[in-house]
Amino acid sequence: MSSYIEMFRQLTRVFLVAALVSPAFTLAGCASRYTPSPYTSGQDQPRNPERARMLHRRATTVLDENPELAERLLREALAADIYHGPSHNNLGILLLARDELYAAANEFQWARKLMPGHPDPRVNLALTLERAGQTNEAIAAYDSALAVWDKYLPALQGKTRLQVSTGELDNTTHEALQAIAFRGDDAWRAWANLQLSRDRGFSERTQQ
Repeated sequence: MSSYIEMFRQLTRVFLVAALVSPAFTLAGCASRYTPSPYTSGQDQPRNPERARMLHRRATTVLDENPELAERLLREALAADIYHGPSHNNLGILLLARDELYAAANEFQWARKLMPGHPDPRVNLALTLERAGQTNEAIAAYDSALAVWDKYLPALQGKTRLQVSTGELDNTTHEALQAIAFRGDDAWRAWANLQLSRDRGFSERTQQ
């Protein structure tokens, strides 16, 4: 579990913000196991945003070392305020670490609507769709993150890696690899430089 959490912590950041509304979401072709959220029947209860923020802060401190406690705290936070976007996002990360793709996608879709100015839930949704084998939908989700935050590195890295792995290159791929080679950490820079060095005609081929 810790390796999954570390991967998502490297790709995402936690934002302590809340927003307004959220629709339901379905993910065709994903794992069928779904753990019902304890807040689904309590949407008419009075909201307590301050308690939700407090519980969320506690959950983020134990997200790595005690994911079970973190999940309980996040669900309590959402019971206090179902519209707390960061709690949806981090609950989705925990669910995705367990390969509960349907439930994770549902949480990321909540977070995406509740945090419209932040790309992280969109990146997480893209990762979920990618793991479910929905390549086109994943790329669209990465693009939506980049639309919210132009050249956002986790989204740029995720989209470009997926394009390279599937051979679905376009006229943005070469420029994205150059950006990753310049802005990424050591591992990402090495990966991007390797892709760029494999074919000297890469730029011309992808820009045609």
